[in-house]
Amino acid sequence: MNSQPTTMASESARSKFIDVQSLEQTFRTSKGLFPALKDIHLQIARGEFVTLIGHSGCGKSTLLNLLAGLTTPTAGVLLCAGREIKGPGPERAVVFQNHSLLPWLTCFDNVHLAVERVFGGKESRAQLVQRTDAALELVGLSHAAQKRPGEISGGMKQRVGIARALSMEPQVLLMDEPFGALDALTRAKLQDELLEIVARSQRTVVMVTHDVDEAVLLSDRIVMLTNGPAATIGDILSVPLARPRNRVALAEDPIYQQCRKAVIDFLYTRQGHVEKLA
Repeated sequence: MNSQPTTMASESARSKFIDVQSLEQTFRTSKGLFPALKDIHLQIARGEFVTLIGHSGCGKSTLLNLLAGLTTPTAGVLLCAGREIKGPGPERAVVFQNHSLLPWLTCFDNVHLAVERVFGGKESRAQLVQRTDAALELVGLSHAAQKRPGEISGGMKQRVGIARALSMEPQVLLMDEPFGALDALTRAKLQDELLEIVARSQRTVVMVTHDVDEAVLLSDRIVMLTNGPAATIGDILSVPLARPRNRVALAEDPIYQQCRKAVIDFLYTRQGHVEKLA
């Protein structure tokens, strides 16, 4: 492969399925106003996988919450499919680090609850069941449909969370460090499964991560945020690796290594971060 990583120069040429314009977010705190994000401009194409990366406190999760409609921006506009994001909507599903499953419900019922909320009243009971079964099958959990969260592993719980999000047939999947609390082997397995799921479902994905290798493995582009407060986009790196991707084959791929080095250089050289002691 002769492609080279490219940065923000190619941004304007991409289509604008998600369009963030002049975004700012300021929070009121006991110590006064805190500017979390400033002057954020970002366009994401339909079907693109984008990760947000940066040091703790740079506003990654804040930006994701704004895209989810869980927070109202102080200034600027967020658009999805040409419509302004003014609150949560079924076209944007969120997967959090904590799976947030209801422990008294089975895996099937946890997913069915979301299906019923979006499609209830529009479809028959049989169609709702079919949607639920299809979502569990997509993440390889048909065999665990009648188990409760306490009876399955952490990785399986996260897969149920992903199934619940996908069951709503969202246009956009928003993921906030969904594998951050898992051990390394389970995390790697779910990363590989996510690649397959996204390839089959063709969803647009925006994912927050702290993991450089995860970002390079999964992404079409990596959005790198500067240190807060008043964090902004410092650079955007395209990842020109063909899909499907195989982590073993990529381990020594020169393009993979170049992308990885570019992100590490941004984080630890250009945005070298020193934790302040309390």
